[in-house]
Amino acid sequence: MTTAAEISLGVIAAATLAIAIAQVGVMLAAGRLARRVDKLSHQFEHDLEPIFGHLNAIGRDASRAAALATAQVERADKLFSDVAQRVDQALTTVQASLVAPAREGRALVSAFRAAFQVIRELRQNGRRRQPRGDDEDALFI
Repeated sequence: MTTAAEISLGVIAAATLAIAIAQVGVMLAAGRLARRVDKLSHQFEHDLEPIFGHLNAIGRDASRAAALATAQVERADKLFSDVAQRVDQALTTVQASLVAPAREGRALVSAFRAAFQVIRELRQNGRRRQPRGDDEDALFI
């Protein structure tokens, strides 16, 4: 082998060694970084665990409040439905109480009107007959 070949082989060997050392350094740095990220994630989970507990409690309370609100709305709906039904019944009763006597009153007024009309007709017929009677009396000798 020639000196140039030996020098080239030495350079190649040194470059390969440098690359191997760099790769080992990168692997060590990646391992340290992985450990730090793992430690950071555990710390993050530890710090956020109470927050998640509080969020779960808030969610449960919100769910309970929504259920109570739904129950209250259903009660209010039932109450308004009952009130509307009772008002309708009351109005029906009032209407029946007013309409029936009004019909009876109308019937009585119609009866009085018919009676007065009959009395008028009797008076008018009686007056018509009297002059005829006078006329007949004058003709009677």
